[in-house]
Amino acid sequence: MRLKINANDHVLGKASAPIEIIEYADFQCPYCRQSYYRIKDIQKELGDDLRFVFRHFPLAELHPHAVHAAIAAETAAAQNRFWEMHDIIFENQRHIDDHHLIEYAKEIGLDVARFEKDFGKDPYFQKVNHDYETGIQNNVDTTPTFFVNGVIYEGNYMDASFFTYLKSFIR
Repeated sequence: MRLKINANDHVLGKASAPIEIIEYADFQCPYCRQSYYRIKDIQKELGDDLRFVFRHFPLAELHPHAVHAAIAAETAAAQNRFWEMHDIIFENQRHIDDHHLIEYAKEIGLDVARFEKDFGKDPYFQKVNHDYETGIQNNVDTTPTFFVNGVIYEGNYMDASFFTYLKSFIR
């Protein structure tokens, strides 16, 4: 069974792109931070040939701030700023306690009063939990985990073979 995008996913890129990457990631995972920069480079290289989807997979036992960071990103999404919060969290990964998350909300131009009022409300937690559960259902057990065109990618995402593999989908 191939993994498919759903209506609640956070997506960058055109639906017609020949390459689709779905990433399951944890905002506090150092390997996910590396993959964040790797995906940015790949997006620049592939442009319109890439559609990128981010899903939450917080490893709460290892990363005590991961769930709150994911909920903060979902709270920002309610103000159409998911990707800005996504980026600022990964770029400041060492400082993602609740105080800093509120500071980041200010930095990216959110209505901070609304953000603080909404932060932690059930729908945002449920979105994070739904992403996590779909990961479990699709055999995700570590972060980051990538699916390329619906199929789990087992190789090394940090070396040139990943980019070569992705380019093989461009006709």
